[in-house]
Amino acid sequence: MADTEMASWDGVETAERIARGEVSALEAVRAAVARAQAWEPHLHAIATPTFDEALRQAVSPAPGPFSGVPSFIKDLDNVAGVPTGMGSRAYRGFVPKTTSPAVVQFLEAGFISLGKSTTPEFGLTATTEPEGGPPTRNPRDLGHSSGGSSGGAASLVAAGVVPIAYASDGGGSIRIPAACCGLVGLKPSRGRLVDLERSAKMPIKIATYGVVSRTVRDTAAFYAAVEAAGSAPGLPPIGHVQGPGSSRLRVGIYTDAPLGAPVHPAALAAVERTARLLEQMGHRVEPIKPFSDEVVSQMARDFFNYWALLGAGAQRMTRQAVGRSFHADQLEPWTRGLAVHFRKNLLATPRGLWRLRRFGRLYADLFRDMDVLVCPTLAGPAPPIGHLSPELPFEVKYERIHAHAPFTPLQNIAGAPAISLPLGATDEGLPVGVQLATQVGQERLLLELAYALESEAPWPGIAPLPG
Repeated sequence: MADTEMASWDGVETAERIARGEVSALEAVRAAVARAQAWEPHLHAIATPTFDEALRQAVSPAPGPFSGVPSFIKDLDNVAGVPTGMGSRAYRGFVPKTTSPAVVQFLEAGFISLGKSTTPEFGLTATTEPEGGPPTRNPRDLGHSSGGSSGGAASLVAAGVVPIAYASDGGGSIRIPAACCGLVGLKPSRGRLVDLERSAKMPIKIATYGVVSRTVRDTAAFYAAVEAAGSAPGLPPIGHVQGPGSSRLRVGIYTDAPLGAPVHPAALAAVERTARLLEQMGHRVEPIKPFSDEVVSQMARDFFNYWALLGAGAQRMTRQAVGRSFHADQLEPWTRGLAVHFRKNLLATPRGLWRLRRFGRLYADLFRDMDVLVCPTLAGPAPPIGHLSPELPFEVKYERIHAHAPFTPLQNIAGAPAISLPLGATDEGLPVGVQLATQVGQERLLLELAYALESEAPWPGIAPLPG
């Protein structure tokens, strides 16, 4: 069987073929390892390979809906005995003794990890370009970023190395790389999945883990697998979503970026096309302005001050983890700049946290009159490598990140689900994502709508290997 054929299988098909005996888990993992070795010189998406251990596990794979399916774990979370780098020079040599609960939950679905995927330092930025190291590149165009902070995961899935990969999202870090690389990326509701360890002490739990995949059914099957192992208390069940729903929905469309950032024509066109498709399906579609300029401006300031608090917290976490060997100058300028910003705005933080908590109620009020919000995932396609370089002055990078990713933080603040779908492209062929969002607990609605859009506007599969 040709490896190119296996590379095109999604996770569900891979698992089904393994279960039927058409291919073994060992064959599937060997093929994925070969693809990883072929792609890695181009992508730089693997932080730590664990190929030998993956091959050992594949001889007798663990049970689960995705039994034997190869995947990767984002290098912000621990796998016992495997180095955790956090995308930071300060963590070099750190090897955890235990596996993070979120990773345990993910692997219990039956996945076999081939290693750790790359991430920017502590997941604090929207590209995966480490200072002093090779950037993680987008397989759709190697001159462009794969996004962040789940940049390595998205590159590996878009390249067909693996069909689905562990990712996480604190301000857009599942949806941003999904949009950049032409993938499906669902950020679930707060509390839907096991908490990330680093979220436990957050004043507001904005971060969650999830997956990036090439098909809606892989994402839907993952959430069904997790739910079957134990439901999320306080949230309505998702169930195993296997196709479009039948409800006629009220859909609000908006394309004006918060704070007035310019939106690329291809992103506008993708949303307009999506709106037409939704109307043709029978949904009621209308333009909206979700929040006043004043609310959005204040929310953006408060969110960034909170992001800076997390940057300062990452320094303390690193000092505790690596001990005396830690020095602040091991951290990248962006991380150090966030800590400085936090200290400068320390007195504003408590009031800002109060407003961010209140924003969740404002967000929920939107859904009295509508079911789904649709907007661009990003203000444009994946930026060229270097546009969000860690070597940029802090204020320059701050402005560029805000201009690039102004739409995604709303759902992190509100704890609500949102999914990015690759429903557009530039004239040059770079993917453009469209985001669908709804109220807390309604992932099923998003998955049903995603199935319908995938059927009406199918997107490209895996990227071809260069050369």
